Amino acid sequence: MKILSRDFTIVEKIIILILLVFLLGLAYYQFVDRPVRTALETAASEKAALTTELTAVKAKVAQLEKMKNEIDNITKTGAYAKMPSYDNSKEVYQLLNNVFGKLGYNINFSSHVKSGNIVRWNISMSFTAPDRETVKTILKEITTCNYRCLISDLNITPTTKNGYSSVSVSTTITFYETMVGATTNQGVSSK
Repeated sequence: MKILSRDFTIVEKIIILILLVFLLGLAYYQFVDRPVRTALETAASEKAALTTELTAVKAKVAQLEKMKNEIDNITKTGAYAKMPSYDNSKEVYQLLNNVFGKLGYNINFSSHVKSGNIVRWNISMSFTAPDRETVKTILKEITTCNYRCLISDLNITPTTKNGYSSVSVSTTITFYETMVGATTNQGVSSK
């Protein structure tokens, strides 16, 4: 069976050639160019996301390095307070008595409050000191003691009584202890 009984003319051959070039260009666009462009756009957006993530990770690494250096400095100088196991009351009483010794002071102890493995013990106190330098020394002795604590609600008021000037101080000191290694939990209320 003969489908084509004649040869193509030059014009028909040129038209077929143009059609074949067009079909090859269309196939190239559809199966090569378009997928490559899509992949490039996806790669560019992923690069932007990764750059943002890298910047965040670098900032986090810098922060961690800073924290590590601070911890190293604190451990080298020994300027850190341990967190003793509960019940450390006797040692805290002794510390406060040594710090406030001859000064007149009033102390109000709250109960120990447990939150997770941490025990907080708030101590409200007021005392009178001869001058601000004495107050500064006392506060430094408390904050640099061997037991982890936080001073809050600090109120310092200059007073004059019988012609003598002094400084009245009221504050709250929170001592922290841990239940890890504790031999008892008596006297601790849960938050």
